Amino acid sequence: MQFQLLPALQRPLLAKFYKAQRSGMRARGEAQMWVAKDKDIVAALCMTPVTDGRWLSGLFVAPDRRGQGIARALIEAALGANEGSVWLFCDPHLLVFYQRAGFIEADDLPEELRARLTRYRQTKALLALVRA
Repeated sequence: MQFQLLPALQRPLLAKFYKAQRSGMRARGEAQMWVAKDKDIVAALCMTPVTDGRWLSGLFVAPDRRGQGIARALIEAALGANEGSVWLFCDPHLLVFYQRAGFIEADDLPEELRARLTRYRQTKALLALVRA
């Protein structure tokens, strides 16, 4: 299994992966796209620059590859290549998973994430987490 930053020219592969999995996840803007590849992409996440760190979003593992530690290893690869804090928003049922990966509930968010979380919470129950 390889965990790597996806080169910009290969971003369409990530869009194809998300679409093939019928995932609502999207590769956005200036985000770093990280993937786990066996022969093909089996998992992905995005790391978008924000004030004092990055925002982790778009984490998705192909359903037939879940439960193998791929998500955790992909998170570690992406975080190991970036400095500063990393924030994410998650459904409450994923809290334990992210806590095991070293995240804690965030009391303070960069302004751009605070505003986004407020909007998202209008339609979803989400927790804000951080790993420094």
